[in-house]
Amino acid sequence: MVSTARDDSWPGSLAYVILRLREGVVERVAAVGELDEVRPWASVSKMAVALAVGVEVDWNLHEFTETIGPKGASLANLMSHTSGLGLEEGDPAAAVGTKRIYSNYGVDHAVAAIVEESSAATWLENRVFHPFGMSSSALVDRPASGVEGSTNDLAALGEAWLRPDGLTKETRDQIIRPYLPNLDGIVPGFGRFTPCWWGLGPEVRGEKQHWMGDWPSLSFGHFGQSGALMLLNADEGVGVVATSTEPFGPWAVKLWPQWTSAARVLALSS
Repeated sequence: MVSTARDDSWPGSLAYVILRLREGVVERVAAVGELDEVRPWASVSKMAVALAVGVEVDWNLHEFTETIGPKGASLANLMSHTSGLGLEEGDPAAAVGTKRIYSNYGVDHAVAAIVEESSAATWLENRVFHPFGMSSSALVDRPASGVEGSTNDLAALGEAWLRPDGLTKETRDQIIRPYLPNLDGIVPGFGRFTPCWWGLGPEVRGEKQHWMGDWPSLSFGHFGQSGALMLLNADEGVGVVATSTEPFGPWAVKLWPQWTSAARVLALSS
C-alpha cells in the first residue's frame, strides 16, 4: 500500500494499481481494493481515445495534421484542446491555436470524424479494449468521458502507455509531448496555469502545482469527475491508476498531490 493514512483519507471505496516498467516487463508494485468492480472513468476515458487515435496514425489511416475540425482545426488541435472549441457544443469559442480551452466537444468531434458512420464504442473495442484484454471495459456514453471499466482494465491501459504495446514509440512520444506548449489554460477543478501543458489527449504536468504532485515535468495522464485517475512517466517507467466510488471534489484537490507523490516514491523504491 502507498500509505495507510493517505489511503484512509480517500473517501468512498478506493481501488488502485501502482506500476513499474523493468526490463521490458510492467510489474504491479501494489494492487489494492475491488480491482474487478466496473466503475466510470469519466474523463480518464480520453486516455483510451488518445491511444486509439495513435493507432489510427500508426496505421496511416489518419494524421495529426489532418484538418477535421471547424475553422481549419487539425486532429492535433482537437486532441490538445487548442481547436478553439468550448467545453461543450455552443460554448464560447476562440481562434484555432490561440488558447487552450478544455473541450469535451472537441474530443467527441475528433472521434466522430474518425469513425464516420461507424460506432465509437466498436472503434474503441477494436482499437484498445480487445487488443489489450480489457474485457470489462466499454464505451457507454460519449467518447470524451463515457468509458466504464474495472481498475484492472485501467491498469492494463496504463501498461500499454508505459511499454508501449499498441503504438510505435515515436507515436506514443508525440502524443505525450506538450503541444503548443506556450499556451495558458485551465485545468478543471484546479484553476488557470501559465503555461498549461497538454499533449494530444493526455495532460502533461509541466510546472503545474496540482494533482500530479511532485512528479517530473514530462509526466502525463488524466483524472475524471468520477474520482478516477491515471498518472504515468515514460522516462522513469512508473505509473499509478485509481478509481473511486466518491466523485471528484475538494477532497481530491487536497489529497491527490500528496497521494500521487507517495505512489511515485513507492514505485521507484520497488
